[in-house]
Amino acid sequence: MVRALAHPVYRRLFLAQVVALAGTGLATVALGLLAYDLAGADAGAVLGTAFAIKMVAYVLVAPFAAAVVARAPRRAVMIGADVVRLLVAVSLPFVGEVWQVYLLVFVLQAASATFTPTFQSVIPDVLPDEDDYTAALSLSRLAYDLEAVLSPVLAAVLLLVVSPSTLFFGTAAGFAASALLVASVTLSAARHQPGPDDAPGTFAQRLQRGSTVLVRTPALRPVLALNLAVAAPGAFVLVQTVTIVRSTFGQSNDVVALVLAANGLGSMGAAFALPRVLRRVPERRVMLAGAVALIAGAAAVPLALAAASPVAGLVAIGALWVLIGLGWSSVETPVGRIIRRSVPARDLPAAFAAQFSLSHACWLVTYPLAGWLGAALGLAPTALILTAVTVAATATGALLWPRTSAADGAGPAVEEGAGKPVGQEVSVS
Repeated sequence: MVRALAHPVYRRLFLAQVVALAGTGLATVALGLLAYDLAGADAGAVLGTAFAIKMVAYVLVAPFAAAVVARAPRRAVMIGADVVRLLVAVSLPFVGEVWQVYLLVFVLQAASATFTPTFQSVIPDVLPDEDDYTAALSLSRLAYDLEAVLSPVLAAVLLLVVSPSTLFFGTAAGFAASALLVASVTLSAARHQPGPDDAPGTFAQRLQRGSTVLVRTPALRPVLALNLAVAAPGAFVLVQTVTIVRSTFGQSNDVVALVLAANGLGSMGAAFALPRVLRRVPERRVMLAGAVALIAGAAAVPLALAAASPVAGLVAIGALWVLIGLGWSSVETPVGRIIRRSVPARDLPAAFAAQFSLSHACWLVTYPLAGWLGAALGLAPTALILTAVTVAATATGALLWPRTSAADGAGPAVEEGAGKPVGQEVSVS
């Protein structure tokens, strides 16, 4: 990881990612508490809808934005997206209606869906070496985990002295710092130049190309299934933690933040270990083991909810959130490596944009399921339903996985006629 950070441009971009995600983490906690203030015990349903709207923005806007800004200055695109996110963040403390939350969440995530693929397109130019990229992949995962670990801890401390709505100003500060860091670097204007096999096609065809590549590439089909295996328990954690802590166990706002931090703690631990693990263990084994951890964590939630005391229940939930975080990171982190080995160079940008949108499409399904089923059936039945979804997705991924493929570490598994894969994106959210 230190080697990747030795690159000055990447170092500043990584810091930009860190501060933006730290601010986003504060917003995640603040949104949960705002939803509880507006809807009480039905906060999970409000959050499920808000997060589903977030995924709609990702799924619909990300591929559109990737095509629209493909030839725009990438630094300007990222700075502009940060400015929009900043303006939304400073508006959120003043909302008083649920529909206002939904509208601002959509605008915020549309800007993020523009920022993220653009950020991804920069990393191969900055870190073309595969070892550097692998380190950057884990660093990116660690940056994402700051949203789930350090930001909730910071939120818990801040909530001792400020109101929940004030956390949104911390989010705005994160986006402002990100914009300044991006503005401080010089990015190469060089892009992949189309060759004779790179027919530009229509606008719609360019948007469809990445999805077609993912579906037609054998090594990537199991990745599509495992996206759902992550989204089912992950959605339950993010949507229902505030209800579990506040309504089920009767605890305060700062405890909500600390329980959310437990999930990121497990994910961060996996991210630290994966660079070494992936040198010895095939991606297939790592990702399927992570999916099993997700199943175990989600399946045990009803037992934790039935604990004899609030303290015992919260400790059990915290431990399960750590396990789910570990599985979450183990499934998601190796995906970029598989895509690089399996997709020709000319299709890499489209493939990563499609993976971004298709993975978030899974969250689009599981967020409202976690929220609405929780309100209608209760938390324990909802956890079991989402566990069943995770089991089915994991079994599908295992069945679809080619025994000899890039995903097994056996070398490139590229479709016939594909070019040599070069460059790789870093997965960020």
